Amino acid sequence: MDDAEFTQWAIGCQRQLVRTAYLMSGDLQRAEDLVQDALTKVALRWHKLRHTNPDAYVRTILVRDNISWWRRHRRESVVDALRDPAVQPAGHPAGHPADTETSLVVRASLARLTEKQRAVVVLRHFEDRSERETAEILGISVGTVKSQNSAALARLREGAPELLDLIGRT
Repeated sequence: MDDAEFTQWAIGCQRQLVRTAYLMSGDLQRAEDLVQDALTKVALRWHKLRHTNPDAYVRTILVRDNISWWRRHRRESVVDALRDPAVQPAGHPAGHPADTETSLVVRASLARLTEKQRAVVVLRHFEDRSERETAEILGISVGTVKSQNSAALARLREGAPELLDLIGRT
């Protein structure tokens, strides 16, 4: 394994991975654990992944491990506070304090979604991934991405229209 190449890649994407995992899980500690576990799995396969798409692979691990955790514990956890500058809502650059009201809206809104819907919304609207990229990361069809996204946005229109305003959807 090329340790320097992996280390450089991991450092470059770690902040975004924590943000993604946090938005999906709703818990900063679990997000950090998910990222650490995912990076370990990527490191073990780096010799095969470095010439393919390690970004998609690591996000697939994050999503699947988060869903597995949720299934084992069968509960949703609502986040109590954004505590890390690496985790900023859309529109807030890293290093700038997140608007508390925006943070509350994001957390409360995402908590209304199922794990799969949350994963689709985070990848599509917070990471700005295409439907195809989202489908590849989640290991589902583009049609499933579309239907999960549609169901999530419908749920948010009913219970959290303020989040739709933040992500630019109506």
